[in-house]
Amino acid sequence: MKALVKAKAEPGLWLEDVPEPEIGINDVLIRVEKTGICGTDLHIYNWDEWAQKTIPVPMVVGHEFVGEIVEVGSNVHDFYPGEIVSGEGHVVCGHCRNCLAGRRHLCAETVGIGVNRTGAFAEYIAIPQTNVWHHEPDIDREVASIFDPLGNAVHTALSFDVLGEDVLITGAGPIGCMATAVVRHAGARFVVVTDVNPWRLELAKQMGATRTINVSQGSQELRVKRQEPERRNPLDSQPSTLNQQPTSHGDQLLKEVQSELGMKEGFDVGLEMSGNASAFRDMLANMCHGGKIAMLGIPSAPIAIDWNTVIFNMLTIKGIYGREMYETWYKMTVMIQGGLDITPVITHRYPYNEFEKGFQVMKSGESGKVILDWSGV
Repeated sequence: MKALVKAKAEPGLWLEDVPEPEIGINDVLIRVEKTGICGTDLHIYNWDEWAQKTIPVPMVVGHEFVGEIVEVGSNVHDFYPGEIVSGEGHVVCGHCRNCLAGRRHLCAETVGIGVNRTGAFAEYIAIPQTNVWHHEPDIDREVASIFDPLGNAVHTALSFDVLGEDVLITGAGPIGCMATAVVRHAGARFVVVTDVNPWRLELAKQMGATRTINVSQGSQELRVKRQEPERRNPLDSQPSTLNQQPTSHGDQLLKEVQSELGMKEGFDVGLEMSGNASAFRDMLANMCHGGKIAMLGIPSAPIAIDWNTVIFNMLTIKGIYGREMYETWYKMTVMIQGGLDITPVITHRYPYNEFEKGFQVMKSGESGKVILDWSGV
């Protein structure tokens, strides 16, 4: 079969003929129809430091897909040939404490499809039956192919109650844009999205952002003394520096937007999708007291923050990884059926043998989700 392979320990991917996968008694064989290119795939394509430490060579890559079941193992009784399915990209051990308790997304022995084991950028993929998600007939196939990243957005966006709340999203990549649509669908009042990419900020507007902020416009640092009483840390004899921190241009822009919108106390919920240190610090500075932050973005280096802000403002910070198996998948399905529209985030489509075009448009930054079609070549 044809597959995109990380065949060499250098930048690039290669379209090669590889053996069709064989299935075990608990596995499902799927004919792949469409796949989505993920930021992880771009890291693998670029062969950056993370990829060099993580990806075995050679290996078929990719993990976002939709396809049709063609064969099932002898122990599989819940799935049948002809059904349209996607797959959860995290294969878990099934016997650790978290797996046995039904918290499979917290399995410490997780193996990633297309990262640690054979992936979905191929004509066929074999995965355990416990990783198969059945799609209802009314789910658009292109949308179904990106349930994996949509799941990241949903898991992050719904980690905290957003009904009637004001939400700040830092990072207007595809997942940030999908999260914008999700929180609006879930009843958020105002949704403000920040980024440095004008193209993607425009996409965030299409996905329902109330306001978008390009924080790169005039990036000089400004020191602004806030008109608040000095606070002292009861555990320290020295004055707190909570109100003495440099205020970034992004911080100032966020405060201006809050004023324009009539917000009085800061954002209730923050979704950090960028992995950018400045964006995270701006978010912390603009949360209301008792605000809640879900962090999906992965920083490239450790981030220093003013922990006084977290402590005195009683902020909650929660790390997010992947999807909850399978509550997130259920929520994705019913929200799509209930009117959630994420189709604007799909901006480019190519046949699989033109995958280079897909990766180049991803690298340009002027794209949302990029779909590769494996059915018509």
